[in-house]
Amino acid sequence: MDIVRNPTRRVAIGNTSIGADSPIAVQSMTATKTQDIDATAKQIQDLVAAGADVVRVAIDSQKDAEALMEIRKQVTGNLSVDLQENYRLAEVIAPHVDKIRYNPGHLYHHERTRPWQEKVKYLVQVAKENDCAMRVGVNCGSVDPDVKSRYDEHDSISPMLDSAWEHCQVLDDLGFHRYCVSLKDSDPEKVIEVNRRFAEKRPDVPLHLGVTEAGMPPDGIIKTRVAFEQLISRGIGDTIRVSLTVPNNRKAEEIAAGRQILADIAAGRVRSFVDYGLKTLNIISCPSCSRVENEAFVELAEQVRDMTRYAEQYRITIAVMGCRVNGPGETDDADLGLWCGPTHVNLKRGREALGAFPYDQILPKLRSELDALIARKFAGTAG
Repeated sequence: MDIVRNPTRRVAIGNTSIGADSPIAVQSMTATKTQDIDATAKQIQDLVAAGADVVRVAIDSQKDAEALMEIRKQVTGNLSVDLQENYRLAEVIAPHVDKIRYNPGHLYHHERTRPWQEKVKYLVQVAKENDCAMRVGVNCGSVDPDVKSRYDEHDSISPMLDSAWEHCQVLDDLGFHRYCVSLKDSDPEKVIEVNRRFAEKRPDVPLHLGVTEAGMPPDGIIKTRVAFEQLISRGIGDTIRVSLTVPNNRKAEEIAAGRQILADIAAGRVRSFVDYGLKTLNIISCPSCSRVENEAFVELAEQVRDMTRYAEQYRITIAVMGCRVNGPGETDDADLGLWCGPTHVNLKRGREALGAFPYDQILPKLRSELDALIARKFAGTAG
């Protein structure tokens, strides 16, 4: 297919670039603990060998930053640092990476009385001084609370858009244009809408596409394909990540899946998924990353999928999240939600917390809630 890309600006990231007429770049994120230097370095090299154009690594402390400094000495490839909740770590790690990713909703976790505009100005100065690109990473589960308060609680798209547009304006006003934006949700239809609307207003800004918490393959790949096919075929998207729930030794599958989706779109091998996820059980689970506090999360996600097969005909969403950072917020919109801590799994019904249970006790609790939900919502129907 002859796809006419949006006229986005070119943004250099290390020895690659996104935007303009650059090929769509494929990214991934390490799932190892950043302070496990050997494991993280190996995973980066595995991802680079698989064809990753950029690899993101999360840090949340000075020790994480120091570990990443050592990792940088051992690996090749273009590294993006995810600042998580501590934006001040930027000046520590920027000399060792090619790109800085920050989440507008996470700028509030430190120095709460300092305006976010000042924090962005600081990040811009750090990026300029260290030859770094930046990504403004807007996520459905952790939107800027001030922006979110302007809208109805059921409107998740407008706050994401306003937050992204506001940050773009501040970056532009500061004379910094070496940035891209991501707007992610676990629902591929929302990913399509939010990115389409953003691109209509800011066709110049490169977009990083992804469906967050896409889940396990093959479902996670299908959900991601839904969004990517409809956006990229319209010229929207300059870099992508396929976020899958897989064990650490299989993270390179994200790169292979992304390359395959791009190849299929380029060859015109696209499909229509108009009704996907609307009438059947939908299990969303976040990609395994270094924020996961117990690797049993991956096994639990698989067990949830197996256990709930009897309810496949019902339009119910179950979210399985691996950490405390995004888990609480990103389970709010699911009918039933699990977010996993080091020793216990927190069970939710919509926004209502139902308690925390050991890993070996959570499945019966989930099934009981699922049965009650089916009886309540679908009594007398076929699903």
